[in-house]
Order: sequence, then C-alpha cells, then structure tokens
Amino acid sequence: MKLKECHICKCIGRSVITDEIVSLEFAWPGHEPEAGQFFLIKPERTSVFLGRPLSAAFCQPGASSQENVLAFLLAIRGKGTRELASIQMGESALLTGPLGRGWAAASGDGIPKGQLALVSGGIGVAPLACFARELDNKSFDFYAGFKSSPFGLEGIKPRSLIISSEDGSSGCKGRIPDYFSPDAYSAVYGCGPEPMLLTIARICKTAGVRCFISMERHMACGTGACLGCTVKTAKGNSRCCADGPVFNAEDIIFDG
Repeated sequence: MKLKECHICKCIGRSVITDEIVSLEFAWPGHEPEAGQFFLIKPERTSVFLGRPLSAAFCQPGASSQENVLAFLLAIRGKGTRELASIQMGESALLTGPLGRGWAAASGDGIPKGQLALVSGGIGVAPLACFARELDNKSFDFYAGFKSSPFGLEGIKPRSLIISSEDGSSGCKGRIPDYFSPDAYSAVYGCGPEPMLLTIARICKTAGVRCFISMERHMACGTGACLGCTVKTAKGNSRCCADGPVFNAEDIIFDG
C-alpha cells in the first residue's frame, strides 16, 4: 500500500460533464495510487474545514517527469463538493493520499484468473475505470449504469461494454443490475449506489462468484483515527477509509 502524502496541487484540467458531474485533473508529485484508493481534496479557496474523499479515475504521466496527472470525477452533493467543483484551472487544492485499500489489495491473493466483470452505477464508474486501465485488454466486461448519458469510460478496453440509462437515452433502458449476470465470471467488482451494490452482492452470492465492492461513507480524517466512517461487517464494525473502501461483499451487512 502506498504511503500517504500531502501536496498542494494545481488544477490543470476541468470539464463540466453534467449539471451534477465535474471532471478535475491535478498535477500530482506523489506516489501513484492503486486503483480503488482515494484522496481527500480541499481547495485553497474554501469555507469548509474538511477535504472531500474522491477515488482516482486515472493517473498518468504528466508534462513534467516529476509529476503525474491525477484525475477525479466529482458528484455535486453539498456545500463542500460544490466549492470543489467550482475550482478553476490554475487554482490549487490540498490533496492527501493515496488512502485506503484498493481493488487488488482487497482481493487478498491477487486478481483472480479468468474473465472479470466490472459493474458501476453513476459516479461509481471512476474507481472501476481506473481499475480497468490496470487490467489486460479484453480480460473483463464492463457494465456501466447512468441516469442519462455515459461518462468516464475513456481509455478502457473491455471485451464487452454494456451501458444502461434510466431515461433510455443511452444503451439499454433501466438500471444496470437488470442486465447483469455473474455466471460467466471468476470475480465481480462493483461501485455505485448502495442499493445497486446490495443487488449485485446478492446475485453473486447465489451464483457462488466472488464479489468485491467499494463502499461510500462521510469521512473526516481518512486514516481510520476518528472512527467516523463505520461500515457494518460480519467481522464487526470496520472503517471505510482504512479497512476499505473496497470490501469483500460477503462481509458487508447492508442496512435494510
């Protein structure tokens, strides 16, 4: 696992995808994150005390040999994310990371052999797209669900790409679990709204297929010290930031 670092980083890329989704890119001089890890990001121009946790969408070499380009997809949900989304190119933010346990680390004994399935819902596409870039081409199928138009899928090379949209404007109409079956896969990796993750976890358990999911919680310290991001598991309460955010789905006790 990469050691945590803190750097003031310049925003070198910004694009508005929808009224609720913004893409941000920063020049990052620290360690390259593992897919599934996240960063706490706090703009210098802000009125909030805590940074917001965002999983890396990709990390690639930058113009300088001393820096990488670190990209994020941000869903605007409150004051903090709204301020972060308003950051402009050339402005700076404090990035702390990489934090947490990614996809490969959660798998324990390495990425399973055989065909994999990556299943995302909405903004959950970000950490899975990052993971897809680390996998061999066509060694996985990517299932991506959106409210409307797709985003965040650039640079991935799946064997098959299945897209759904709730309004029917792209791909299949409906929600992505309606078009997913785990039977053909050696392992499944999911990230998205918790009801979607619950559905994916249940059908994978029934099929006897290993499933790993990235959970989302409000976070403060990002290192597990404050115990403010509890996830209920069969092994007791876990910290989403330090013990996750990626967990074995069989361990998770979902609410409801």
